[in-house]
Amino acid sequence: MTRLQSAPKAVGAGNRVPDYLLPPRAPHVLAYGVGVDSTALLLELEARGEKPDLVITADTGVEKPATYEYLDVIRPWMAARGIPFEIVRYQPRRFKHWPPYYSLLEMALTNATLPSKSLGGSSCSLKYKKAPQDAFLKTWQPAIDTWARGQKVTRLIGFDAGKRDTLRYTHATKINDPLYDYRYPLREWGMDREACERRIAAAGLPVPPKSSCWFCIGMTPPEVRDLPIWCLRLIVLVEARAAPRLHTVEGLWRKSTRARPGRMTDFIRHERLLPADDIDRIISDAPLDLIQFQDVAASIPVDERPTMRSWIERFNAAVPASQCPRLAA
Repeated sequence: MTRLQSAPKAVGAGNRVPDYLLPPRAPHVLAYGVGVDSTALLLELEARGEKPDLVITADTGVEKPATYEYLDVIRPWMAARGIPFEIVRYQPRRFKHWPPYYSLLEMALTNATLPSKSLGGSSCSLKYKKAPQDAFLKTWQPAIDTWARGQKVTRLIGFDAGKRDTLRYTHATKINDPLYDYRYPLREWGMDREACERRIAAAGLPVPPKSSCWFCIGMTPPEVRDLPIWCLRLIVLVEARAAPRLHTVEGLWRKSTRARPGRMTDFIRHERLLPADDIDRIISDAPLDLIQFQDVAASIPVDERPTMRSWIERFNAAVPASQCPRLAA
């Protein structure tokens, strides 16, 4: 019988249980999406003396360039306050006939498909965001110790008090997780998105851009218009590579509406964001070159096989060096 179990079952006002009989507090982990809500949550927790025991970010490999740039702002802020921060990523399988892929973009190009959300699903978030965080936490000693005591780790989620996040919150609360308790402090504090933006500005920090993958269905036309050349070229490539297998959707935006076409490529062409001859060349040549690369890679021993990323870097070589992507480290 443990000392905790030997404590009295009922404790009166004058019989406080000694602190050494109480189990340690379960660690609090902030799922940080590098967006407005989660940044405001981080700042407010620190200000209230409730610093998370860990801040964890899942990098899909295709976050918007401005999101990666914001990490240069918020990472030093956390370091100065002693807040542990980890970036986790999807760990690829070693496929028998394919080069390994590490990002959502590389997966789409390897399998000649679109992100799950463009096809009506949601598995891209589960595979490239939730699963890498779960895998890391299963190796994180404070979590291991917590579960060994029969406790749950507390996950802090940045759902704000606005209408849109209320729908997400309502769905999330129906999930019963054996390893984690979930807490939504922004909702407890009544902070909507506008309040989050004010909180960040009050801290003297820039407000981060909306967090999303740059070829997500949720990208608006103005956001696509603001993308750098290398992103636009890869969008054209993704849609061209997937085109032969698309039967129920047109492209990354699924279906055409009055506001925008179903294919981002059509928008890029209409807006003249890329030269028409470059778009045509990508559509006609790049998918065939990629298939040839995959065929050659399949003949190379698995441990020596080049990755899909190496082909993408070659594809990006057509972009001026000053406009090339800053790949995630």
